[in-house]
Amino acid sequence: MALLIKTDIDRGDAWAEALAANYPELKVYSWPYDGDPAAIDYALVWQPPEGELKRYPNLKAVFSVGAGVDHLASDPDLPEGVPVVRMVEPGLTAGMSEYVVWAVMNHHRFMLDYAAQRREKVWEELLQLPAEARQVGMLGLGVLGRDALEKLKPFGFRLAGWSRSPKSISGVTCFHGIGGFDEFLAGTDILVCLLPLTPETEGILNAEAFAKLPAGAAVINVGRGGHLVEKDLLEALDSDQISGATLDVFQQEPLPEDHPFWEHPRVFMTPHIASMTVPETAVRAVVANIQRLEAGEALQHVVDMKRGY
Repeated sequence: MALLIKTDIDRGDAWAEALAANYPELKVYSWPYDGDPAAIDYALVWQPPEGELKRYPNLKAVFSVGAGVDHLASDPDLPEGVPVVRMVEPGLTAGMSEYVVWAVMNHHRFMLDYAAQRREKVWEELLQLPAEARQVGMLGLGVLGRDALEKLKPFGFRLAGWSRSPKSISGVTCFHGIGGFDEFLAGTDILVCLLPLTPETEGILNAEAFAKLPAGAAVINVGRGGHLVEKDLLEALDSDQISGATLDVFQQEPLPEDHPFWEHPRVFMTPHIASMTVPETAVRAVVANIQRLEAGEALQHVVDMKRGY
């Protein structure tokens, strides 16, 4: 058996070492690969060039290095019939929940306001609201969204979630579909986007959605840059309909130097680091799935590529 690794950062050696330690029977090759394409059984990738995966006629499965698979869904030459597996592993989930909890608390405790006061050398206490006075609304109730909501429960926020299909989560008011979207937004003071990027969710964070939030709501986008209509957010911020935003993903990455987000006082940005896949822990999920398939069992976390998640 052989696996090809293609990552977006220089972590190929770390993946190879982790795979060797956890599955020594597996031959591991790093991209670019100039050997026999027919020798490759599995691919572990992030943003491979379009048409690259079609080169390998004997692929049994493609594993995404990250939780999202839009980088694969956009490939018109993605091999048909080869299952695509999204990354679901405890380290990735924990990292995302840490970021979401931090970002929610950052807005809840007016940290953007205090940062502005520091720049102006202003010493002023702001009236603190109890957590129960705010509703945190989660767009996306998959593994990551559910875990983040679970981590927020001890703080006492009112919690809500929206998804395409009906969900039931203890302690969370769940909404679904087009019919439930407006009601979900109307009660949400801090909006978190953890949706997969699909044609249906692209641009979902737009002027119409912002107008339906309570005045002064905050927006946190840790899904994909394609979820956010950036000019609409800037207009909502400048009109005070949105009080602040925490953004980890963008339409263009790296963010262009002349982008207005860089200088906007109501925007806190990070460079797509909300959660990172750590090879030393994530490799266990990949190995377990390969062993499952080799034993004739069904893969876990296979993506429905027509739906995009």
